[in-house]
Amino acid sequence: MVDFHETRFPLDVSLNGRGGPERRTDIVTLGSNREARNARWAQSRRRYEAGYGVKSLAQLAAVVEFFEERRGRLFGFRWRDRADFSSAHTGPISHLDQSLGAGDGAQAQFQLRKTYGGSFAPYARTIAKPVAESVRVGVAGVEKTRGVDFDVDATSGIVRFSLSAVPGAGAAVTAGFLFDVPARFDTDYLEIDVSSFEAGAIPKIPIIELIL
Repeated sequence: MVDFHETRFPLDVSLNGRGGPERRTDIVTLGSNREARNARWAQSRRRYEAGYGVKSLAQLAAVVEFFEERRGRLFGFRWRDRADFSSAHTGPISHLDQSLGAGDGAQAQFQLRKTYGGSFAPYARTIAKPVAESVRVGVAGVEKTRGVDFDVDATSGIVRFSLSAVPGAGAAVTAGFLFDVPARFDTDYLEIDVSSFEAGAIPKIPIIELIL
């Protein structure tokens, strides 16, 4: 994307930020007092507040520089969500963490995704900004070699198998990875407070996820 910069928001600030997923649901109360509920968004969208993470003048300067280079809301960037940045819900990542689908003997490309839940209505989230060197892929339970059997596009999250390693019909394709959230500033104005000699503050730095 020409309006997206493949660079990460200052990590020491984002790791102290707050936020999480948002959904949009219409609820209508019927005459019987029962509810009719309708999801307006097919996908969740995450919102964050990075202002909590600015604890020093150095961090304040880094955020201002990052904001100016992004031209406020104009350019997107990578954001590290401290609460959700791994294919593994707990522990280290594995090539068996997430299902990407099943091979048919011809399909060579698979989109990285992370599934939440399982018993009732699992939600599959597209992962478009993986950390390339972290991606591990398996076929039928056997881990494959990055650079030999497959490559991954870190700007889209698409895994491409080499011709000699295309998954066979019915073979489960799985993956493990670390990832960032594609995001942008949700403001064109930063209110900066430098009343303290040793530490600055930016009370509000709203960040919103980009759905690519």
